[in-house]
Amino acid sequence: MDTPNKILIVDDDRDIRNLLADYLDNNGYSTVTAAEGNAMWAALQNQQIDLIVLDLNLPGDDGLTLCRTLRSKSTLPVIMLTARGEPLDRILGLEMGADDYLPKPFEPRELLARIRSVLRRIQTNINPHTGEALQKLKFAGWTLDLTARHLISPDDMVVSLSGAEFRMLNIFLDHPNRVLNRDQLLNMTHGRDADPFDRSIDIQISRLRQKLREDARSPQIIKTVRNGGYVLAVTVAVEQE
Repeated sequence: MDTPNKILIVDDDRDIRNLLADYLDNNGYSTVTAAEGNAMWAALQNQQIDLIVLDLNLPGDDGLTLCRTLRSKSTLPVIMLTARGEPLDRILGLEMGADDYLPKPFEPRELLARIRSVLRRIQTNINPHTGEALQKLKFAGWTLDLTARHLISPDDMVVSLSGAEFRMLNIFLDHPNRVLNRDQLLNMTHGRDADPFDRSIDIQISRLRQKLREDARSPQIIKTVRNGGYVLAVTVAVEQE
């Protein structure tokens, strides 16, 4: 029998922690809970965690600070819980490296759907033509290592990626020279449609361009198509080991 994915729930509200833990346990996951940052770090040190559900408003270091620190050392997926659905909260969470966000109040089944979506997208990449696991994708002098989940620059420097950045780049590499609009990108990365004020795709692409050393005024790898979306405007080669 497969070992269930282990979810770490970090929230200072005991009722919410217990509610989410019971719900996720009853839906096939194993859960660990923490009320604040120190307990979160202790859980990460002592157990193999597959995903973190992280509240924005916490005593001591808040969720944004914890997410930023985590991103400096790990690509572990994070779903941020925000007390409000304000765009600024969403933007800050994504800029700190969160993979997805969910405004409170929310239905537990909505969180379950987000967890399933994020975990599904971090599974091993499979070549649809051969059925073999892909190892590396090469483009414009860069290499995306699908096993190590990091980027290698043309001068052989390792560039770390957040889980959201990794998935976004992987999607572009799977669809080279094809224009993808925001709705398509959000659906492929997060499994949902965009709302009119959702800037998460633009933020992630801006961060990706920085990692790829692109000129923001004239990007050559991920280009903007006016009234269309974005396109990876280079060829992609698959390398298998």
